[in-house]
Amino acid sequence: MIPSSPIKVPRSQSATILVVDDDPFMQMQLKLYLQKEGHQVVLAKDGQDALVKCATAQPELVLLDAMMPVLDGFDCCQRLIRRYPENPPLVLMITGLDDETSVDRAFEAGAIDYVTKPIHWAVLRQRVKRLLYQSRLQHQLESANQLLEKLSQIDELTQLANRRQLDLFLATEWQLALREQYPFTVVLCDVDYFKHYNDFYGHQAGDVCLQAVAKVLAEVVGRPKDLVARYGGEEFMVVLPNTDAQGAKYLGQQIQTAIANLALPHAKSAIADHLTLSIGCASTIPEPGGHWQSLIAQADKCLYQAKAQGRNRLVSSP
Repeated sequence: MIPSSPIKVPRSQSATILVVDDDPFMQMQLKLYLQKEGHQVVLAKDGQDALVKCATAQPELVLLDAMMPVLDGFDCCQRLIRRYPENPPLVLMITGLDDETSVDRAFEAGAIDYVTKPIHWAVLRQRVKRLLYQSRLQHQLESANQLLEKLSQIDELTQLANRRQLDLFLATEWQLALREQYPFTVVLCDVDYFKHYNDFYGHQAGDVCLQAVAKVLAEVVGRPKDLVARYGGEEFMVVLPNTDAQGAKYLGQQIQTAIANLALPHAKSAIADHLTLSIGCASTIPEPGGHWQSLIAQADKCLYQAKAQGRNRLVSSP
């Protein structure tokens, strides 16, 4: 008999629960009890019906009777796990067969836990509550870990990729370029006379300046495959997989134009009254035994040449 006044789960703990049972009376018992607990309940009359309802209702938990016509609970559970491998619903098997074989079959099919008929309502309540709590806690931990992983790869000031993400990207994309034999290019950008800018306007203004440059770079470099990173201090790097020297030169010119249009005053620049960039580009088709670090060294050499030639210019190699 269903308890007359079960303790309600707080609304924040409510879930959509799919009840799968071929017995209409048991269906209604479970529905009424779970609704009193604060849950949303969807009913299915057998395993096949459950697969259809699961696709539309997207339940967090499935209460699944083991013995049903058409498609029994064990097979239904296996199909649910296969159909939603990334995020399968929690399956709580309900069975009148409390022998070890049935219990083993339930867990082998992918069920998280089980209860037996006749249902002990207090046991069902606690198991549903525990499963939902543990599942949600796991999702929260996974989300937190993903956020931490993302934050560990982002430069805090500019919100661009940091050196850690840059190195991972270079290593991965270099190998792809080596395998596919397409051009691989890096572009180094340096803010001209940034130390003078910092000394004159102050470090807070210097941070705002770097943020403005980062925003321009992110806007100009529009392809999802490319990466813009803060390389260090006032230096930025753009990595361009499957882009040759001509493409990199064109992009570099667009960057310089966008920086000029920014018209950020630089009273202590020796070459202009506004902020400018010096740029060095290097491109190659990776060869066995080669390394992306050599390409960066070449881009750095080009950047040095751009500065030596008077800054606010682009030098490309080859």
